[in-house]
Amino acid sequence: MDTYRKRQIRHPLMYLTMIGLLGAILLTIWNIWFGLAYAIVTSIGLVYAWKIEKITFSQTEKHIESLSFRMKKVGSEALLEMPIGILLVNDKFVIEWANPYMSEIIEEDSLIGLEIFDLSDEIYSLTKSEEKREQTITINDHKYKVVYKQEEKLLYFFDVTEQVKIESKYFADRTVLAILFIDNYDEITQGMDDQSRSLTNTVVTSIINEWAFEHGIFARRISSDRFLAVLNESILGDLEKKKFSILDDIREKTAQKNLSLTLSIGVGAGSSSLIKLGELAQSSLDLVLGRGGDQVAIKQPSGKLKFYGGKTNPVEKRTRVRARVISHALQDLIIESDQVFIMGHKNPDMDAIGAAIGVRKMAQKNKVNGYVVVNFDELNGSVNRLMNEIEENTDLYRYFISPEEALSTMTEKSLVIVVDTHKPSLVMDARLLKRSDKVVVIDHHRRGEEFIQNPTLVYMEPYASSTAELVTEILEYQPEDEKLTKLEATSLLSGIIVDTKSFTLRTGARTFEAASYLRTYGADTILVQQLLKEDIDTYIERSKLIQTVKFVYPGIAVARGENDKNYDSVLIAQTADILLTMKDVTASFVIAHRPDGLVGISARSLGDINVQVIMENLGGGGHLTNAACQIDVETIEEAVSRLTKAILETVEGSNGE
Repeated sequence: MDTYRKRQIRHPLMYLTMIGLLGAILLTIWNIWFGLAYAIVTSIGLVYAWKIEKITFSQTEKHIESLSFRMKKVGSEALLEMPIGILLVNDKFVIEWANPYMSEIIEEDSLIGLEIFDLSDEIYSLTKSEEKREQTITINDHKYKVVYKQEEKLLYFFDVTEQVKIESKYFADRTVLAILFIDNYDEITQGMDDQSRSLTNTVVTSIINEWAFEHGIFARRISSDRFLAVLNESILGDLEKKKFSILDDIREKTAQKNLSLTLSIGVGAGSSSLIKLGELAQSSLDLVLGRGGDQVAIKQPSGKLKFYGGKTNPVEKRTRVRARVISHALQDLIIESDQVFIMGHKNPDMDAIGAAIGVRKMAQKNKVNGYVVVNFDELNGSVNRLMNEIEENTDLYRYFISPEEALSTMTEKSLVIVVDTHKPSLVMDARLLKRSDKVVVIDHHRRGEEFIQNPTLVYMEPYASSTAELVTEILEYQPEDEKLTKLEATSLLSGIIVDTKSFTLRTGARTFEAASYLRTYGADTILVQQLLKEDIDTYIERSKLIQTVKFVYPGIAVARGENDKNYDSVLIAQTADILLTMKDVTASFVIAHRPDGLVGISARSLGDINVQVIMENLGGGGHLTNAACQIDVETIEEAVSRLTKAILETVEGSNGE
């Protein structure tokens, strides 16, 4: 109020008073009567002005006092009566004061003396965070947005239950599009008459329509082997809980009628744009088909992916027509290039090296220089022995170069061909991918979320036993000017033998055809056995690993290496292979430290358990029966714990379908 008494409106009145007094004095000196008259009139005006100012001040003062009183009353009323919870805590987070509404929230007469963390564990992270100052928590089935004022040690609780319900309903009602594809429809119906084909269509349509009706999904057949389904996020959540049981239903029900059909589903979700949802659904379906079918992929606009299914081994669906088409397309790309660089994955195995040698032969057949890019420091075991054999063959060895040599000689017209992997993080040198505008991918692994960007040509067949098998088939359609040498044929055969475990796993009719083709060019099985021989020390190390085996689930064996010792990745994989030959073992896992500081896990299965899904949960991938991953943990015990959890989630979730 003292500030208001010094208000600026008084200054002009003071100046006017002084001017009036000065004027009256001067006029009185000049003319006393005229000066007196002026003084009287001026005094009356000034007195009136000062009186009005005083009255205005008094009224304003009363209004401010009244307003201040009302503000205090309203503030007190708001503090005590508004539906906002308020808590004041001390440095030890013990409640010192709470408004009545907060007591209603907690349903306690008094909160004073309680620790704030007793109300909800979620508050702890809020009070400890340096950046986060608000969080939604649950108290007594209600949702509250909690705002924390650190300096004042004050917490506000805003009831947002209805808002959360509306948000949940909005997200639950968002549209989802799915494309359902009958994997082997054309192959099965190809030789059928019209009546049998019509019966097959009826069976498939009936199963899918029943499933759609049960879950409230709109589904319509859009072609002989495709269905379009429209649903929402809520329904999608229910389907995920059931692990998309439609995959098992259609497989089992059609098998009863000797049809053996499987279903692949691509799902687009998380966008309000129908066009975007359609693109996501088609992209998901392409991914599923690249992984072998009989699965579901759900893709979000962010690129996040979820996979379900994939319990069965992919059915061999390759045709010689496709192999011929790929071969001719690859031939055109090679002829258009000035040179070809072929690389596999890091720490290459016999399949990667054998396939690379086969692709180099394609370049030679088309009169183009082809080079196999390898890191000579990463070669070990059987690959080293193969390279020693190749080194004696000077004609072939000079086509093996380091990544640095490849980078220095690469031009704009150069072609890069990646074999036995499709992940940029695993290739021999990712710089080659960035330097080339033309990249070809040839791989037999199921497609993962990570993939080489914008490849010119992709030949991915998860039904094949090995990349060497795929390359051998392509070679059959190349010009016959340059014949396969005995060593080149042996290298390709070695890749097939290693990946099929001597034709015992993932072996189809086409595998034997490829092996037969290589034998006609002199592939030496005796040399293969010599290349694959192991030394005594390796055998002993593997035996020590096998001694640590424990069963974490019936039929699932886990072996582990020592914490203070590094193991070769080939040794880990071989141990997993050996374990699978043991009695009562349907799936094997071997865990050990690698030289690169990570912990490697090799997984093998006879087919009843999908080890690919288990490895994908840990950031890896592979095949249903052959997979691996590398995880960044300190101890083997931690790796065993994470693996056991992933195994139980996959196996028990599968049993619960």
